[in-house]
Amino acid sequence: MQKTIITVVGKDTVGIIARVCTYLAKEQINILDISQTIVDGYFNMMMVTDTSACAKDMKKLSEEMKALGEEIGVVIRCQHEDIFQMMHRI
Repeated sequence: MQKTIITVVGKDTVGIIARVCTYLAKEQINILDISQTIVDGYFNMMMVTDTSACAKDMKKLSEEMKALGEEIGVVIRCQHEDIFQMMHRI
């Protein structure tokens, strides 16, 4: 299994989850865990995904997710689980 952490942050609008999940399904990326919240009109979502069945490499996946975020007005970041954990280690 190749775990990837995907974060989505921005002003809440209709369809954010639908657009992100549609992209993930199209790329054969399975959502293992998901958490989302809206605070004072701002949307925040974090997903742990399995990208092992995805044909794209991490660089291409990150670029496409970033472009999708720009299209729908949010910031989307993809990070391999190991990198995410190293960045958030205390």
